[in-house]
Amino acid sequence: MTRLLTLSATLLVIASSVPASDFYIDPEQGESSGDGSEAKPWRSLQDIIDRGLVQSRSWDALPYNSERKLVPSNERAPIKPGDTIWLRSGDYGEVTIRKHYNAGVITIAAQGGHVPRLRSLLLQSSSHWALKGLHVSPEFGSGGKPRTMIDIQSHGWNGPVHDVLVEQCVLQSTADSSGWSAADWNERSASGIGADGERIVIRGNRLKNVNFGISVSASHALIEQNVVENFAGDGLRGLANHSVFQNNLVKNCYDVNDNHDDGFQSWSRGPDGVGSGQVIGIVLRGNTIINSEDPNQPHRGTLQGIGCFDGMFVDWMIENNVVIVDHYHGITLGGARDCRLVNNTVLDPNDRRPGPAALRIGKHKRGTRSSGCTVRNNLVSSLHVDGERMTVDHNLVIDDPAAVFVAPDRFDLRLRTGSPAIDAGSNDLAPAVDIEDVARPRGGAIDLGAYEYSPKEAGR
Repeated sequence: MTRLLTLSATLLVIASSVPASDFYIDPEQGESSGDGSEAKPWRSLQDIIDRGLVQSRSWDALPYNSERKLVPSNERAPIKPGDTIWLRSGDYGEVTIRKHYNAGVITIAAQGGHVPRLRSLLLQSSSHWALKGLHVSPEFGSGGKPRTMIDIQSHGWNGPVHDVLVEQCVLQSTADSSGWSAADWNERSASGIGADGERIVIRGNRLKNVNFGISVSASHALIEQNVVENFAGDGLRGLANHSVFQNNLVKNCYDVNDNHDDGFQSWSRGPDGVGSGQVIGIVLRGNTIINSEDPNQPHRGTLQGIGCFDGMFVDWMIENNVVIVDHYHGITLGGARDCRLVNNTVLDPNDRRPGPAALRIGKHKRGTRSSGCTVRNNLVSSLHVDGERMTVDHNLVIDDPAAVFVAPDRFDLRLRTGSPAIDAGSNDLAPAVDIEDVARPRGGAIDLGAYEYSPKEAGR
């Protein structure tokens, strides 16, 4: 709980900014000679960045190191911390914002009723920016295909990135990938959002027809309420400490190359490479991962749900997630210490191999045994837990999904009336609410899995 409160406090820096002035950009009706007012908008977002019209800060010398100090830049610029730059409909091309460490949040947002179209956006070595309501696709404008549509990036020479919000944006490699071949997926799909640094918030975005969805190597990040639909790589990645991934929907994996696709993936990095370090304090809560909605989907792959194979994974909380995948690995931690996996639902949609989808904890690839983990109140197609000082109780292996869930063939994994999961759990360490924020327990005890039973809901 302390970890979550600390993260929430750091994010207030982003959330509490109040706009002081409004400026406008209109690629179709604006002029470079405008003043940025509603009546005389500027024409280009990149132009106002390049002309120094944003009051910000930069390092006193480069290359960056921890001894550097921020000094004012563009002190007489009209756009100041707290201001909002409103974007009207039109094409903005490839936008790069580099070395702009704002003293307070500056917001770049779609004006109400408008659709600003960007080909890509790179935010490098900067801080205190909020990006809201942007539409990003390689199909907009001209130029080469971006590797990542929104890239929030630190740089060894120019410095780190931190305190950035990306909210309510729409990102897609193409509007319709239904006719794509495997070669099209490999050649034409761009990844959605990449972020490193610290204190990055990625909230309420829709990503469609992408290579990788949201890849985060930022610490103390919050990734919530996003939808990743139709992807060829991994839906979500979390590679740094103390970040929260909650209430995201990841669905429809396309198997078009040799990548081992995961709904969520993590691995550690250390002095001896991949698997020689630790990833500490990740929270995975209330996420839904679905292999494929359509059994006849072209290039349908077998998706690993939550796949973490190169620990150590330390002090993780994995609760209230729904994972429906056609694979052995429903939720897997390879090398875990002091982790809690409570009230998750893991279902294999069929009885074909690979499978059944399991919740499993095992050894690190280098042989280190897992230890001190709690596995409780889970509903799973299979369960395999190996380690030292492991607590495994109140879990149920599903023999007949139709006897447990409302409509498993339609991915409705709410508990049906008479389900053996009702009132079968332990209150100890259980989440206070279920995946839909319904208070637990409703009956005499906590129910198993991600959903708390409701007679009204079960009868729908």
